Amino acid sequence: MRILDIVQSPAFHLDQPENWISLAVVFTLALVGDIPLFVIFRRTLPRVYLVLVEILLAVSWLFGLWLPVVAFAIALVAGLVFFFVANQNESRTFIGNNMIGKAKGFSFFRRHKKAEVLFDRDAVYAEIRDAVLSMSDQKVGAIITLEKKDSLTEFCHNGTMINAPVSSELLQTIFYKGTRLHDGAVIIRNDMILAAAVAYLPTTRPLPGKYGLRHRAAIGISEEVDAVTVVVSEETGRISIAYQAELETVSPRDFFNRFKEYMAMNSVLDESEGKE
Repeated sequence: MRILDIVQSPAFHLDQPENWISLAVVFTLALVGDIPLFVIFRRTLPRVYLVLVEILLAVSWLFGLWLPVVAFAIALVAGLVFFFVANQNESRTFIGNNMIGKAKGFSFFRRHKKAEVLFDRDAVYAEIRDAVLSMSDQKVGAIITLEKKDSLTEFCHNGTMINAPVSSELLQTIFYKGTRLHDGAVIIRNDMILAAAVAYLPTTRPLPGKYGLRHRAAIGISEEVDAVTVVVSEETGRISIAYQAELETVSPRDFFNRFKEYMAMNSVLDESEGKE
């Protein structure tokens, strides 16, 4: 095998139909393969890496640079394995959602919509606001996850079931340091507290700055499901909101408005679904 064979490369023989067909097949396979990968890998680095290596691979093939073709093919496979391992939460969630979709009717990118339950949303949000601001002022650590499109039932199994209406007093009681339930997360569905003392797998990716276990757990659950998680720091009383693998610190004055904005946001998959 020649390392460099420009004369015999497809770029110098585009008049041959088989070269155009090969090129079209390669780009089609790359496009079809990139769509699910872009859904799984939500961060910029893996997306840029995949596209860049694929372009270099195609250019090397086009100009008959066979050694770079082999090198970039190996880099592509190695990169895919690395990013799958580094983003195992997203990979597991993506595969799990689609297996459920196939069991209930074909659904590749769509998430299943739940029947909307009528309740006083503003009143529930106000109870959460009062609890969060009070715990922030008193430096009581807390982590509260509010269910949106994705069901959080499976996460409730490792906690303690509550099934009680949302109230500021109950939330503050749960996270009071003397109680048995204060050391995990609370999961809220609509106007009900489903469970408390729920353990999440913390994110495995490096984070800038110093973050405790609650913040890493909040980011971890936001990498897996479409849910909004509010965190109150036990050390500083700082309030943060985790959503779709991102964590934003907000001031007590701005918390309520930002919280409502996050609850009103559509997930990345919902937005792509609406454009179809």
